Amino acid sequence: MLAYIRGLPLSVRQYLLITANYWCFTLTDGALRMLVVLHFYQLGYDALAIASLFLFYEFFGVITNLMGGWLGARVGLNRTMNIGLGLQVAALSMLLVPSEWLIVPWVMAAQALSGVAKDLNKMSAKSAIKTLVPDRQNSRLYQWVAWLTGSKNALKGAGFFLGGLLLSVVGFTLTITLMAVGLSLIWLLSIVLLKEELGKTSVKPKFSDLFSTSWAVNLLSMARLCLFASRDVWFVVALPVYLASQLGWAQVDVGSFLAAWIIVYGLVQSQAPKITGANGTGPDGRTALLWGIALMMSMVLIAVAMQWSIFVSQWLLIFGLIVFGSIFAINSSLHSYLIVNYAKKEGASLDIGFYYMANAVGRLFGTLLSGWLYQSSGLQACLYMAVVFLGLTVVLSIFLPRGEYSTIKSVP
Repeated sequence: MLAYIRGLPLSVRQYLLITANYWCFTLTDGALRMLVVLHFYQLGYDALAIASLFLFYEFFGVITNLMGGWLGARVGLNRTMNIGLGLQVAALSMLLVPSEWLIVPWVMAAQALSGVAKDLNKMSAKSAIKTLVPDRQNSRLYQWVAWLTGSKNALKGAGFFLGGLLLSVVGFTLTITLMAVGLSLIWLLSIVLLKEELGKTSVKPKFSDLFSTSWAVNLLSMARLCLFASRDVWFVVALPVYLASQLGWAQVDVGSFLAAWIIVYGLVQSQAPKITGANGTGPDGRTALLWGIALMMSMVLIAVAMQWSIFVSQWLLIFGLIVFGSIFAINSSLHSYLIVNYAKKEGASLDIGFYYMANAVGRLFGTLLSGWLYQSSGLQACLYMAVVFLGLTVVLSIFLPRGEYSTIKSVP
């Protein structure tokens, strides 16, 4: 097996290493998210307080994506990826203090560090693919992006399950310890094996280059912001709290269900090229528009159906989640491919970092609204707000480029 891997082209070996790195990081990130939500709900925190724990996680993700793309272009994506792994180990270690120290400000600080780590790791992985795939091989680019994104989310779902299970079996502290030790080993291997100078530009970008001048990147970034706000406004805090408090689900049941949902979501993402058709030019703005409309309609149906009785709503919610998750997975994979395609070859991390900055803003809005709307008006209000965000996604998608896109095109 090792001999076979050594015989692969360098670009493929680096892609496999980056993917494995991303997998391990994501497993701990998903587990940590579920641990924090369920552990602090168990301690008596309300939905808004739990949402506030993730405020800095999302806020610093905004800053990290903006600055991380610039940093990756200057020092290399290998370094930014390894910095992300190291910061995640530090964030996990911060939660190993005595239980009486686990107050909201301390946990928010640990989540801030984890948010920086996550977005450095993600930006580095997505940007590296752009540098490894030859020009004009859009079908191959789409497949690589879809597999990286889909497999990552499947592992995040496994992390949700792992977090809920280990919290019930061995407790909060021991779970955090195991994750910190395991990720430390991965970090050391990544430092040794990841190629140096990956993604580093020949010309040092200026600070003003942080903001994209590409109209396609800017439009797609706004669409991504609305897309992820539409998911997190009901999925991040409102849904797990609703399942536990209103439907009486146990912690392990909540963790298992959300884990299964994200695993299926990730698997569908990885198969997006087969579902949408990975032709020679790859999908375009029209493809994103059509799938955006399908996603908005699925959310409308869920919101309307959830006005029925609690007994019926439980099964409608489960079925609706499966449908929504599958269509959302296609949309997410399409967007992930389009940004890598739209990004400049030289200094791809700048455009991709800007795009994931918008993604982080959407997650921030969604997370805050998820806690506030649920506490003030219930899950139904969160669902209708998701419809509003998806409507904005559809409108923005109308103006995305159609046909094959060239990064040489200038701003109109």
